[in-house]
Amino acid sequence: MLAFLLPVLLVIGLTHAQALSAQDARAEARARMVAEIAAMARETGGETGRPKFSDAVMAAMGKVPRHRFVPFLQNAFAYDNRPLPIGDGQTISQPYIVALMTDLIDAKPSDTVLEVGTGSGYQAAVLAEIVAKVYTIEIVEALGKRAAKLLGELGYRNVQTRIGDGYGGWPAAAPFDVIVVTAAPAEVPQPLIDQLKPGGRMVIPVGGPAEVQHLLLLEKRSDGSATTRRTLPVRFVPLTRERRSSDSGMAK
Repeated sequence: MLAFLLPVLLVIGLTHAQALSAQDARAEARARMVAEIAAMARETGGETGRPKFSDAVMAAMGKVPRHRFVPFLQNAFAYDNRPLPIGDGQTISQPYIVALMTDLIDAKPSDTVLEVGTGSGYQAAVLAEIVAKVYTIEIVEALGKRAAKLLGELGYRNVQTRIGDGYGGWPAAAPFDVIVVTAAPAEVPQPLIDQLKPGGRMVIPVGGPAEVQHLLLLEKRSDGSATTRRTLPVRFVPLTRERRSSDSGMAK
C-alpha cells in the first residue's frame, strides 16, 4: 500500500507545485503589464490628459486574469501589452487601451455602466472590479455566450450580459452613469447619448472603415447636449449593426 501511495503523493505534490509556479509566473506577468501601462500613460499623458491612471484602475488591471479571456493558444501572450485575436474576427483590446478607457470615464463604486461590445468579457471584468453594476451587450452570439459563462465562473455577479445589437443600447436598464463602447461606429449613436445620465460620460472609438479612428470622451450636459474631446488615434473593429443570430435572449 505504501509503495502505491508514495508515487501518487509525489505526483500530487509536483502537480500542486507546478500550479503554484504557474500562478506566480502569471502574477509576475501581470505586474510587468501594469508597469508597462503606467509607463505608456506617462508617455501619452499630453494627448489623453491622463499621465497617471487611478489606483482603482491600476488595481483592477493587476487583478483580472487576462489569460482566462484569451484562447488557449494565445495564453503565452496574455500579458503582453498588445491586442490578441479571440475568434470570430474579433480581438481583445491592448491592456493599455482598456486601462485608458476605464480611467477616462472616472467611474465611481456606485455607478451603473453599459458596455457595448462584450467581446472576450475582459473589459467588463475590469469595470466590474470598480463599479456597482455592468450591463454588457455582444452581437456575436458565440462570443457573448462564452464571455457570460467565463464571467460567471470568475464570480462576477454584478455583470449582466445580453446578445444583441448594441447600437440601440439597453433601454430597459437605462439611464447609465457611464457608457463604454469597444467597437467603432462612424458616428456616436444617438440612442447611447439618450441613455446616458446628465453629467454622465461615454468613451467611444469613432471613425469609418476607411478613416482614422479617434477615441472620444463624451460628457452629457444637463440640457441633454454633449461635449466631446479627442484623445488618441486608435484601431477598433467596426460596430456591427446586422444581427448574426436570431437569438435575441440573454446569454447563458
